[in-house]
Amino acid sequence: MNNYLAKSIGSIVADDFRTATIFNKYKIDFCCNGHKSFAEVCEAKKINVDSLTEELDSVINSNQKPTVDFQSWPLDLLADYIEKKHHRYIEQRSPEIKAYLDKLCRVHGKNHPELFKITELFNQGAGELAQHMKKEELMLFPKIKALVKLSEKGDVEKDKKPGSVSSIVQTMIAEHENEGVRFKQIAELTDNYSTPADGCSTYNVTYSLLKEFEEDLYMHIHLENNILFPGTLELEKKVNEAV
Repeated sequence: MNNYLAKSIGSIVADDFRTATIFNKYKIDFCCNGHKSFAEVCEAKKINVDSLTEELDSVINSNQKPTVDFQSWPLDLLADYIEKKHHRYIEQRSPEIKAYLDKLCRVHGKNHPELFKITELFNQGAGELAQHMKKEELMLFPKIKALVKLSEKGDVEKDKKPGSVSSIVQTMIAEHENEGVRFKQIAELTDNYSTPADGCSTYNVTYSLLKEFEEDLYMHIHLENNILFPGTLELEKKVNEAV
């Protein structure tokens, strides 16, 4: 039996992403609120600690194929992966979903006024995510790669340090939380992406894409909040101690 009480929700999922299935079942947010402790979440959700522990152990000890161990990846590789997979996904999908939502508003907006709010929220999110990703790509990720290079050399010089990353990381986490709140609103407005009875095939496609977008975003945030950022802060601490 694992000692989950001593861990945060995010760290449990970082250790084995298969546990995400259990947390999703109980609507426990391990991405934007991954810093919360196992005990804290169980108390807030009124979930029996022993029961949840058994379910998590069952998943971890099952014969189900383990997921990719992102925790074992070098930080610079993980940053590259996030940029090439998740950032590009958002860049490619956002215009497509916007176009579908605009069409739904024109065709179904009269009977489903919630579509206008969903469209507003998604457009806001897409715009802020675009700015967020640029800050990561131009400011944070280069610093992470510089820290990795310095740590590999083992001869850290003060004037070669890339500058503190902690303030940037905190800004990125705050922006992740904003997106988490935004997409919870979208999920509620769409009844968890359920097409209404009078919905057409475009409705089905749009809601499927929104759901896919949300899932990709949460994985994106998980990799950063629970693995990349903690690892970066720890690496920065080691580099500073080596000077």
